[in-house]
Amino acid sequence: MDELKILDAVERYIRGEMGPDERLYFEQLRKTKPEVDQMVVEHTLFLQQMNRFGEWKKFKQTLNDVHTDLAEQGKIDSARLQGKAKVVYLWNKYKRVTAIAASIAFITAISITFLVISLSPRQKESSKVIELDKKYDSKMRALDKKINEVDNKITTSDNKPIIPTHTGTGFLIDVKGLMITNAHVVRNSGNIFVQNNKGEQFRAYVVRMDVPKDVAIIKIDDDRFKPANGLPYGISKSAGDIAEPIFTLGFPREEIVYGEGYLSARTGFNGDTLSCQITINANPGNSGGPVFNHNGQVIGILSSKETGTEGAVFAVQSKYIYQALDDLRKNSLYKNVKLSTKTKLSGMDKVQQVKKIEDFVFMVKGD
Repeated sequence: MDELKILDAVERYIRGEMGPDERLYFEQLRKTKPEVDQMVVEHTLFLQQMNRFGEWKKFKQTLNDVHTDLAEQGKIDSARLQGKAKVVYLWNKYKRVTAIAASIAFITAISITFLVISLSPRQKESSKVIELDKKYDSKMRALDKKINEVDNKITTSDNKPIIPTHTGTGFLIDVKGLMITNAHVVRNSGNIFVQNNKGEQFRAYVVRMDVPKDVAIIKIDDDRFKPANGLPYGISKSAGDIAEPIFTLGFPREEIVYGEGYLSARTGFNGDTLSCQITINANPGNSGGPVFNHNGQVIGILSSKETGTEGAVFAVQSKYIYQALDDLRKNSLYKNVKLSTKTKLSGMDKVQQVKKIEDFVFMVKGD
């Protein structure tokens, strides 16, 4: 979104001209983009100042009209009341009315300011939540360019190597190559490819994206990708129980990384019902990674963490995977895709569970 479009959206948001879906999307944008939230706050204050300026102009015009009326009635000598003298005269004559009007204006301004402040903390606090996709710096991009020059399997349409600007994690929900990740991992990507734990890379593309819920379904589209016989894990329809142990697999590094913790809340930051809170260590690159319960069922999609609070990490609840797939099934190409809650990992120790899962978890790269 360029600055003019954002400004237009801010004005429509403040005036209440957005529909429910657009407003939900914009509020999510405020949560994830501190600069947009700041623009809303600043523009709200600017409009208030413009309104107060307009009221002052009206008040000044009223004083001029009163002066003219009194002069026409012969109650004052207009010629004698020039410049500051006119103002002093009118102030002395109408200072009681003016004081009351000023008091009302002051109370109104304070009330509006209090309303803005009362609404703003949640948005200001949202800046403490950071997404966990990994941004590539210039050195990493240069290194990846050299790798692609040696192994030039993944290229753009004009046969140039794809150099990623950011990475995350994704996991298969279908043996034929359908994969879940966060929408923020892929939404600004012109080209997408995924890399498995063996270092093999495959081209992919987005087939369904739900930005407000931060869920995206991508599809591996590469002849070199070999479908597996079946997924070892299932997708749960609930987040689970408080204090239930959980573990994650993801790509904050070039190799897959395991982490473990527990479910600490059924809601996310500030009571957000789209997500749940888990206590675990997570780093940039973990966005889009699966969160498993002890039975090896996916209960969430790791997405963000709170800065300044150790281990406070948030995951989109797994039930929204079902919702995204329901929307995808409206496309006839995917009408037969089904998810299963069943898992083949129940009763196994963590080492065995990870060995069964790791081939189904991928690094997601976008440029």
